[in-house]
Amino acid sequence: MPVWGWILIVLALLALAAAAFLRYRKSQSLKKRFGPEYDRVVQQSGSRRDAEKELSGREQRREQLNIRPLDPAARDRYTERWRKVQADFVDSPATAVTEADALVTEVMRERGYPMDDFEQRSADVSVDHPQVVESYREAHRLGQLSARGEASTDDLRQAIRQYRRLFEELVEASADEPIERERETASQKSSATDQERTRR
Repeated sequence: MPVWGWILIVLALLALAAAAFLRYRKSQSLKKRFGPEYDRVVQQSGSRRDAEKELSGREQRREQLNIRPLDPAARDRYTERWRKVQADFVDSPATAVTEADALVTEVMRERGYPMDDFEQRSADVSVDHPQVVESYREAHRLGQLSARGEASTDDLRQAIRQYRRLFEELVEASADEPIERERETASQKSSATDQERTRR
């Protein structure tokens, strides 16, 4: 075989290795970003490639959304309403679960999450809150049981706990910090500004 043939083979092997490495890096990035949600989507789709395509699509959709923090007054108002939901649970658990669902939905709407169907909403939330999105799904499932009159008191107690996990992430101050890619962008801009100042 001529030398150029061997060169082509080596280049092809290098290209395959580079592609494999990039796929591996992307997989690791998605695993880190989505945590347990990554495993759930892989199991649900039956294919790692399909799951990663789905999760990448969620990231791209999230980048188009204008998710904003709650202002302090709104945070205080919603926190007070959550206390009332918990107090109402003692006398009327089913009503409290309905109120918790409505409150979480309202907080999400104010923060800028689209209020499409539940599955789309939970997919959007999974990008910023992957550790608690499964709690949200479970709370919603139990809330539907409650609406049909099929939930036990323990089911309703679990629903309130699960709603609380997402609620706390949505309203707490740390949830208002930019997500990782926004931090990186802010850091890059800050670095560029510092370099510009140094040049002057």
